[in-house]
Amino acid sequence: MYMLNVQIVRFVDSSFPGWVECVLTDSSNREWLFIDKVPIFTDQNLHEMSHYPQQGVIACEIIRIWVESDGRKRCIITTEIPWGIAAQDGKTEFEVFYDQLRFEKE
Repeated sequence: MYMLNVQIVRFVDSSFPGWVECVLTDSSNREWLFIDKVPIFTDQNLHEMSHYPQQGVIACEIIRIWVESDGRKRCIITTEIPWGIAAQDGKTEFEVFYDQLRFEKE
């Protein structure tokens, strides 16, 4: 499974298991906001007194990869698969740099 690096920027709700806001910066330097349960983004035990920002990830699937003329790999990913995660505006597909991803065995 591919994991997309994001920044967890704040704690938003203490309802179990805790909810946080994170930011995805795409290849155009646009920021996308996500709010979901802490375990979606990290295995750390975050709470309102934790220090922010913190590194987090969103599980995703690669739709397409290509190499730009400058040699840098870009890709279109979806956060809809595998866990149905969407940005605050409902968007689930993003263009990111390939080096923002890492592969983890399930």
